[in-house]
Amino acid sequence: MQTLATILATIAPLNRDAMTKAQHHIDGLLKPQGSLGRLESLAVQLAGMPGMKAGLNTDRKTIMVMCADHGVYEEGVAVAPQVVTAIQTMNMTRHNTGVCVLGALAGAEVTVVDVGVDCDPLPGVVNMKVARGCGNIARGPAMTRQQAEDLLLATAKLTLTKAAEGVRLFGVGELGMANTTPAAAMVSAFTGRDPLDTVGMGANLPGDKMAHKVALVREALRINQPDARDGIDVLAKTGGFDLVGMTGVMLGAAAAGLPVVLDGFLSYASALAACTIAPGVRDYLIPSHLSAEKGAMIALGHLGLEPYLQMGMRLGEGSGAALAMHLVDAACAMYNNMGSLAESNIVLPQS
Repeated sequence: MQTLATILATIAPLNRDAMTKAQHHIDGLLKPQGSLGRLESLAVQLAGMPGMKAGLNTDRKTIMVMCADHGVYEEGVAVAPQVVTAIQTMNMTRHNTGVCVLGALAGAEVTVVDVGVDCDPLPGVVNMKVARGCGNIARGPAMTRQQAEDLLLATAKLTLTKAAEGVRLFGVGELGMANTTPAAAMVSAFTGRDPLDTVGMGANLPGDKMAHKVALVREALRINQPDARDGIDVLAKTGGFDLVGMTGVMLGAAAAGLPVVLDGFLSYASALAACTIAPGVRDYLIPSHLSAEKGAMIALGHLGLEPYLQMGMRLGEGSGAALAMHLVDAACAMYNNMGSLAESNIVLPQS
């Protein structure tokens, strides 16, 4: 029987021998050494992942979008009606949202998972609903620790099932009105930074409401006292079901030895949790873009990750992950299809 502990125990470090061989192969391709910059280091990282097996193949991709509502919405930290979470979740099954359009362009399936939307089960959506919205973090914990552990296990197992079916590249995304508030609380908890540094405008929150949002995040941290050394504690006390779900995908992908492309600020918060729960997860993370949210650089700096794209985006849904999948494909195409210097009888001086 799979438990969270047994899944975590299977997360292996990158294969350094495979990475050394990959670097040697790339250095011999038809180009000056290092001339494709970070595309080369991305290919080396992929080559070290045990789940990639022979060759770099990311033909089968999926973006796992975790959808949930948040109790803190009632505190006035979002401008859109809360029902938009359910409406947009259904729109994803019609393939007309941002992540669906961009995902289709990248050749990625979009797997829509209801982990806590405040509505009845929706057709065409994977139903892993824990409850109809989590608790209000400004008044108490988002959920119980048991709920967090159960959802981590469920979403990690779903990811492992997708991997067994042939998926070789995962992306994460989320959907939930007011969810930048718990994400900022988590980033503050993990990094020790004041909410003034981590709270952003989310989905166009007016400037005159920002002080209120900052105060609510401070209150959530004061009331719940999350333990930054315990990723599950932070998720349960100051997170949300969507944030837990994304964390579970990261744990599952790492356990399968496969890459997972982050999205924006929400996914950074989940990555902080995942890397606290299992530090080996970091090797499998591919940062897509620099979110326009205020605390983005703080979270990425704590993770030690440098995003590949800077687009000024803050949609969420996994839209940034979809864009960055093109870069992953490019790294694989370079590795697999470029000719070699030796084949063309070219000898270049070593750099």
